[in-house]
Amino acid sequence: MDVLVRIKKLVVARKVEFTLKAQTERLRDGLSVEDVMESIVNANAIKKVLRSRSMARTGRTDKLYVIESPTYDGVWIYTKGTIRRKGGSEVFYVFVSSKLSE
Repeated sequence: MDVLVRIKKLVVARKVEFTLKAQTERLRDGLSVEDVMESIVNANAIKKVLRSRSMARTGRTDKLYVIESPTYDGVWIYTKGTIRRKGGSEVFYVFVSSKLSE
């Protein structure tokens, strides 16, 4: 299955978690959780894929997916996250979520 489709399915199922940093950025920019989720669902493509070594998971690399897309109201949002397993199911884990600079 396409990664973007997997991410969108997780978002629609509300299987999304935000880091404290992502929550802080979202609130600073006046964005709701629904704004971020709308933006992801509206995405046409993943802008880029990064590899990151998690400090908490020695020896393991995560693929970080960067998504830039608008809400239904046209507000462009930058989101960076990864898919992880939690409690036997997948979750889209958001590391960064903020408005794109204009």
